[in-house]
Order: sequence, then C-alpha cells, then structure tokens
Amino acid sequence: MKKKEKAAAIAGILENYFPNPPIPLAHEDAYTLLIAVLLSAQCTDERVNQITPLLFAEAKTPSSMIELGEDRIREIIRPCGLAPAKSKNIFNLSRILVEQYEGAVPSEMHLLEELPGVGHKTASVVMAQAFGVPAFPVDTHIHRLAYRWGLSTGKNVVQTEKDLKALFPREQWNALHLQIIYFGRAFCPARGHHPEKCPICSLYGRKSLLKDIKKS
Repeated sequence: MKKKEKAAAIAGILENYFPNPPIPLAHEDAYTLLIAVLLSAQCTDERVNQITPLLFAEAKTPSSMIELGEDRIREIIRPCGLAPAKSKNIFNLSRILVEQYEGAVPSEMHLLEELPGVGHKTASVVMAQAFGVPAFPVDTHIHRLAYRWGLSTGKNVVQTEKDLKALFPREQWNALHLQIIYFGRAFCPARGHHPEKCPICSLYGRKSLLKDIKKS
C-alpha cells in the first residue's frame, strides 16, 4: 500500500471515530485561546481548563491582563507549571498586542511567532482554531503517532509536520490534528499500548508493530 493510500485509510478511521472533534482548550476568542495554548506547554488540557476560568475572571483582554500584572498572573497560573516564564510571556505579549495591534491578535503566522512564548506549534493552533486557516500543529504526541503509523520517519516535529501536510489534503488539516490527538488518547497511548487492539496500529502500524501482533 502506498503511503498516500494508507493516509487516506487512516483519515477514514479517524473520521469514523471522531467526526466532529471539539477544541480541547476552553476559550472565548483568539486572545483567550492564545493564552490557553501558551499555558498548555508541559501541562494537560484538563489542568489548563481548570486554571483559565480563574485567570479570565480577572483579565481576558490584553489591556486588562497588563493591568492585572505579571505577579498576579504568575500566582494564578502556578498550577500549570513553568509559571515564571509563562507569566512573563503572557504579560509581554499582551503589551505588544496593545502597543502594536490595537489589542487584537494578528492572524498571520509569522506575526504570531514573533510574540513572546509563541512558537510555531502554538501559532499553528491559533491559526487553525481561532481563524480557521489550514494548519497542522504537530506536538510530541502527533509526532509519535505519525511514526507509529508509518506516516513519517521525521526525527523532529518540523519534519513530521511537512510529511503530514504532504500526505493529507489541506482542507482536512485542521480537523485531522484534533482527531489524531483524541484518537491517541483513546486507543494509542504512549505507554500501555496494545497494538492488536488499536483500530489503526492493528491494520496500518509500522512493520515492527504488525510483526509483534502476529507473534501474539
């Protein structure tokens, strides 16, 4: 089976299990999504969704976040981890949004990536989920699954993103990245994984996985 044929088959399975994947991070607009995604670094979505209502109850616009101040931001977001760096980035990017963009979040990838604490993955999530622009955010989980399913041999998320974009139609990217995340949580975890029970690995996993299944 050619790789594009495999990709199409996998996309069909993902669509069957998660036809309308919800956005996992609670938010109201582009700004609150940007803050939520920034907080999600090395933190679970569940924890972020517990903390952001507390933060946004006090400040949910760039100007009000500046007024809240870096110290108070840090105090609120402490349970998300990396609070000193994240609070500094939230404060500084909020100031830049007010000073350079009239308080609005820019809808261009390169401008988002210039903001403090906003890397390519975070910018991709905002482009896809806030602005509806096709993007394929790849984190370590999607990177792992793409390798496990034989869709990429990329040594890093950058190469994996390129490989996935080449395999799937552009109009599917935004849904696919969410579908892969939800599927991984439900059927294809990093630990305690049973390939023979996985709807994708049991059919389309790498040869090493399929070999282990046949032995069992």
